[in-house]
Amino acid sequence: MSVNAAEKPAPQNGDRTAVPPKPPLRRSYPVLIYLIVLVGVLVVPILGFTAVLLQRHNVAQEEIVETFTVATTRSVVQAVEREIAGMITTLRVLARAESLLEGDLAAYHAHVQAALAGTGSNLLLVDTALRQLINTRVAYGAPLGPMSDPQSALRAFATPDAIVSELFFGATADRYVFNVMMRREPPNEDQVVILTQEASSLSTALLTRELPQGWHVALVDGHNRVIAASQDSAVVGDTLFVPLLEGTGTSMRWRERPIDGESYRTITQRSILSGWYVVAWAPVWVVQQPLRSSLLWLLAGGAALIGIAAIAVFILARRIARSVRGLAREAKRLGSGADFEPTYYPVLELSQVSQALADAARQRKSAETEVRFLMREVAHRSKNQLTVISAMAKQTAQGAETVEQFVEGFQHRIYGLARSTDLLLTHGTQGIGLRELISAQIDPFRPENPARVTKTGPNILLNVQSAQVLGMAVHELATNAAKYGAFSAPDGTLVVDWNRAGAGRLHVSWRETVPGFAPPRERKGFGTVVLKTMVSGALKADVERRIHDDGIEWVFSIPLAEIDPDRQPAGIEDEPDSGEV
Repeated sequence: MSVNAAEKPAPQNGDRTAVPPKPPLRRSYPVLIYLIVLVGVLVVPILGFTAVLLQRHNVAQEEIVETFTVATTRSVVQAVEREIAGMITTLRVLARAESLLEGDLAAYHAHVQAALAGTGSNLLLVDTALRQLINTRVAYGAPLGPMSDPQSALRAFATPDAIVSELFFGATADRYVFNVMMRREPPNEDQVVILTQEASSLSTALLTRELPQGWHVALVDGHNRVIAASQDSAVVGDTLFVPLLEGTGTSMRWRERPIDGESYRTITQRSILSGWYVVAWAPVWVVQQPLRSSLLWLLAGGAALIGIAAIAVFILARRIARSVRGLAREAKRLGSGADFEPTYYPVLELSQVSQALADAARQRKSAETEVRFLMREVAHRSKNQLTVISAMAKQTAQGAETVEQFVEGFQHRIYGLARSTDLLLTHGTQGIGLRELISAQIDPFRPENPARVTKTGPNILLNVQSAQVLGMAVHELATNAAKYGAFSAPDGTLVVDWNRAGAGRLHVSWRETVPGFAPPRERKGFGTVVLKTMVSGALKADVERRIHDDGIEWVFSIPLAEIDPDRQPAGIEDEPDSGEV
């Protein structure tokens, strides 16, 4: 009966076809995005901080301009007041002229003309009927009409102080003028002496004052008519387009005022002596122009900086991406087991990764080579061990009288071979230490008193074949020592000594000392085959057995080339069944 796909059981943990759950997807971004974010994080705060600094700098600059403009308007007021004060002083002197006091108006007329020559000022003398008695603008005796500024004259008759008139158009002068007048002292207080001057004479007080760029200044009377103005800012006699402030008309700071649909910054200073006003003004956009220019430069510089950064980021991102793709290709080659040389990359860390991948590829290839070698070695060693085990079985069977003796002897030899094999598997192709090999084979038979066994010699490494053969030889010697030799008697001792002899050979001595020693009978068993035939044949060694009065000694002289760990192992040939001698 078929099972629907929906009814199929879920794969169990032990099922090899089970697919592990996929990790949750996480979105990845190109390195360009990260570099752009990095540039933004660095550039935007810098531009913002710079903008704040520019704003604070502009505020400080505006405060400086404001202070400078207020001081300039105040200096204009002082210059105008000095001019008016000078005119008042001149008027007081002329009002006390002797010819005027004596009533000789013709002589007074001539005297005043001479005194005022080159000053741009003229003198008038009027009575209570506001008739001109003298006007130095015309010759004495010429017919004179009514004065052009009667209101100021009436004010002068009402006070002993000097009066400064508003701006008016003088009929005789045929231009805009202003008057400074005062009433004569008794007994002639029914006359007023007037010093008149053209308004244009005050323009120098304004034109010589330096104002910040974009600012203008004008001198106006109480009716906001222009008396004088900076160049091309206003016309004399016209009403100034900037209305006067209510109240005192004085502002110690500038004010922003909408005038005719545009915002202006204005400063107004009033002259106490004349009652006139000095007005300075500038459009708000002119005042803020430095900030706008700075901000525009900042924006332009920021845009240029961002553009340059974007180009640099693009180039850098391309180089990094190209390098990373190169690393990906190298990683694929590493995964496929191919060998490759490290690649130079502009980024040091990427070059280091490439070097690490190349090293890993070489190490992997080396490891694979070693694995293949070990696999061949395992196969080769298995064949050798089968050969050795076969020879062991044959020789053990020839020397055993019963099955139990065969099993015991064969088992001991198998254990000895296993200990050698353990050492081979532990050390691989690096080499097996001779001291460790001897200890591994002797320890199962060694007596409890460690002083009865002495092992001396330098640290010498053996290759696979020599370790296997010498391991079997030492095992047989230890077995014989336990049965018949040093380990069988209570006071027997064993000395194993090895050293590098001349002519590139390894000299190994196995010397047993046995109290009450009896020489062994001549019998060729498996031990003798291993010690003489296999060691001699496999390692091209000289093997000698020496019989002493107190024990037996075996001496081996092996070429160092045969035990070199770098030497490729050769096969152990099957030994023929020699039988028992």
